Amino acid sequence: MAQKQWEVTKVCFCEHVNQEVALEAEMLYPVDTLPDPPRLLSHRCSHGVQCNQMEKAACKWAGTNPEIDPFRQ
Repeated sequence: MAQKQWEVTKVCFCEHVNQEVALEAEMLYPVDTLPDPPRLLSHRCSHGVQCNQMEKAACKWAGTNPEIDPFRQ
């Protein structure tokens, strides 16, 4: 049976929440008997929920501002 797992891909300081945040990727690992590589299913920020609860738009990882990507800066 395939296995899903969240993995940290990058860590940076977010000025919006004033602390370190992690970009996480949900990976799908195939059954051991198959030679397929792991597949990327989705991305999220470790503090996306907190950012969505604030009054000010945050970044694209929180889903509130597609113009700002703190992981590219």
